Amino acid sequence: MEKTRKEMDPAFCWNLSDIFEDIPAWEQALKEAGELVAALPEVMGTLGNSAEALKQGLDRIFAAAEKLELVYVYTMLYSSEDNGDAQAQEMEARATRLFVEFSTITASLSPEILSIDPQKLEVWMALPEMQTYRHMIEDVCRAREHTLSENEERLLAMLGDAAQTPKKTFDLFESVDMQFPNLDNGEPLTHALFGKYRESRDPEVRRDAFEKYFGEYKKYVNTLASLYSGNVKLDSYYAKARRHPSALEAELYGNNVPKALYENLIDCVHEAIPALTRYLEIRKKKLGLDALRLYDLYVPLVDEVDSAMPYETARELVLKATEPLGETYQKLLKRAFSERWIDVYENKGKTTGAYSCGVYGVHPYVLLNYTDKYDDAFTLAHELGHSMHSWFSSQAQDYVNNEYAIFVAEVASTVNEVLLTRYLLSVETDAKKRAYILNHLLEGFRTTVFRQTLFAEFEKKAHEMYEAGEPLTAQALSALYGGLNKTYYPIAEGTDVTDVEWARIPHFYRAFYVYQYATGFCSAVAIADRILNQGGAEDYLKFLSTGGSMYPIDELKIAGVDLTSPEPIRSALKVFADTIEEFAQLMEE
Repeated sequence: MEKTRKEMDPAFCWNLSDIFEDIPAWEQALKEAGELVAALPEVMGTLGNSAEALKQGLDRIFAAAEKLELVYVYTMLYSSEDNGDAQAQEMEARATRLFVEFSTITASLSPEILSIDPQKLEVWMALPEMQTYRHMIEDVCRAREHTLSENEERLLAMLGDAAQTPKKTFDLFESVDMQFPNLDNGEPLTHALFGKYRESRDPEVRRDAFEKYFGEYKKYVNTLASLYSGNVKLDSYYAKARRHPSALEAELYGNNVPKALYENLIDCVHEAIPALTRYLEIRKKKLGLDALRLYDLYVPLVDEVDSAMPYETARELVLKATEPLGETYQKLLKRAFSERWIDVYENKGKTTGAYSCGVYGVHPYVLLNYTDKYDDAFTLAHELGHSMHSWFSSQAQDYVNNEYAIFVAEVASTVNEVLLTRYLLSVETDAKKRAYILNHLLEGFRTTVFRQTLFAEFEKKAHEMYEAGEPLTAQALSALYGGLNKTYYPIAEGTDVTDVEWARIPHFYRAFYVYQYATGFCSAVAIADRILNQGGAEDYLKFLSTGGSMYPIDELKIAGVDLTSPEPIRSALKVFADTIEEFAQLMEE
């Protein structure tokens, strides 16, 4: 029977008293944060008066933000322990309300900075006391050419709520209104169960699940095409309104990413499709199929390793695997284990899955739902990678510059996974376990690099079609997606419903986001290779320390990865090709 939170062993529960000693201490901090926020209107509108006024105003804004974030994060972590806890829910709601108030008061920050005379602002930013805010203000000013008049900005902002309609409608339709028929064998079909059935050893179960699941999307494909088309139109409208050449370039602009990087990723992945095809041929042979179909891509090629992976064993493995990162990194991991930064086991009401949460001025926290499976060791390594990134950033940077971009967020976590993979392969002699470890890495490439790049190419072409005046009908979108399936998986046959998979991808309603999964994974593979073979650990720790003080592409260059060149992507994909050969040999054995 599942334990309640109170029944859990405290030794394996995180210690939130490192943030606030108790609830009264949190209440006091919430009160102080509220007072700081309530006083902010008096500084808004004064930032352009002088360099001193700008600095003092920004100091007060970010002091309020720092205190408020601490208050909010505490409630989020507290709620994660047991989502049914009424006190935690009430605390989180109060913190959220204050966050909304803060956001409303400071919404005019960027326009106010842009209203300052550029030459005057440049002189102010050269002052030593302004260095904390230099990158933040330069980033605001970089957007000057894409910032509109006050009235135009107001009109765009007023559109914001209505512009969420395609995404909100998709979310409601998919998660609430859509109902799937049972499988032929009587088993129920849901979003979650679809993931289970596509891994079934029975090809008829896989086929039936695909046809019924995607068949339901096909039934409403014209409605879904209209929703997605509406989203694309909004992307293009905002891009034109802000004078960007295209929706793609408008989205990449935020992280200062050149369009060529996006195109390099697609080109390099296309070059590696023969290697992916080789991997698919191994899959076809291993499964004993006369023909490989798209619904066969998810069946595990190696059964999960039977041997248990107790938490204590996983901890030691992660420590051994990350030894190449040096003594400082090792000491921090040991602190995470001994000082209860990690919430290990499942309990009733606890948030599912796993995550890492940085807490500026304290330390990161990791949520797990550890079940003693082999894969849980990789999850532990992954989340601790995020945590160490947060720790090094918060130690090296002030609050203003500590938060790293989504673009680099998955790099540190994947570096740890790759290091764990390499360590396990260096010590593991059992053929089945080696095959399992290699397959874990190969599936990472297939699902995170190839699949996400296919998605990225679909988004690029769909937006280009609209920008060229071509209607985004259900038929046009399905033909585009079906063509990409044939390009990426040339030996895998589709069915009459697999071309509509585009209609179920929620990430498409946040355009040009998914490519970052692929670039992050490739960057991590290249960095891990450099650490192990060229002694790049010191540069990597410098990268972890940059936080948000630079643009993400420049941060990665510190770790030896220059994504403006195709070489890091090619280097990572060569690792994929080389891994296939060892895996193929083990499969033969």
